[in-house]
Amino acid sequence: MDEKNKIDKKILLEQYKLYVEMADRISQRRQSANNYFISVNIFLFSFFSYLQYIKFNIGAFIIFSAGIIVCFVWYRLIKSYKGINSGKFKVIHEMEKNLSYQPYKIEWEKIGKGNDKKLYQPFTKIELYVPWVFSILYAIFILIILFSS
Repeated sequence: MDEKNKIDKKILLEQYKLYVEMADRISQRRQSANNYFISVNIFLFSFFSYLQYIKFNIGAFIIFSAGIIVCFVWYRLIKSYKGINSGKFKVIHEMEKNLSYQPYKIEWEKIGKGNDKKLYQPFTKIELYVPWVFSILYAIFILIILFSS
């Protein structure tokens, strides 16, 4: 192996390690965002309980409307993170073609490339339901407020 090829492989390996770390950080930011949105929704439901206690239905209507907007933003953010992660793993697979061992490619093949639900179900598919569940609850409460007045 000539010196230039050796240096190129070394540079590629360092870039690969950095890129894998960046992909992991995206996943961590995504989890932090999910925790944040769960907290916001719990706060909104708690605040609603207070508003019900003081019989302020307009305020509850506003809170639930805001909750639906928060859930929409949350849903879009999850989809955005999904797109970023998908792109990062495509790049990682491309980089691995130039490495002697390809752990992410091998792992992806071992879990049926995401096609076998017994081996792997993408977390995003489950994760995307959570904002919808909160949105449906908000909509139900809005209807209850509207029809109980």
